[in-house]
Amino acid sequence: MRDFTYVIKDPVGLHARPAGLLVKKAGEFASRITIESGGKSAEAKKLIMLMGLGIKQGAEVVCRIEGEDEDAAHEALAKFFEENL
Repeated sequence: MRDFTYVIKDPVGLHARPAGLLVKKAGEFASRITIESGGKSAEAKKLIMLMGLGIKQGAEVVCRIEGEDEDAAHEALAKFFEENL
């Protein structure tokens, strides 16, 4: 299992556009990817669940990755968060 912590910098938080892009990026990997914030968690491959977390600017999120391609997923998602959130 791999994970990383990230503080959301986007002024609007995890809104529809980047959440949709995150779902698409997570879907590229076979690993189970979970986003945790504020005591709640959601599968990164399910848009409605991600939006339900209500992640705002300044929120700390933990991305947990577990599976056969977790190393590649970790690298790609860490880069995605830096570039988009």
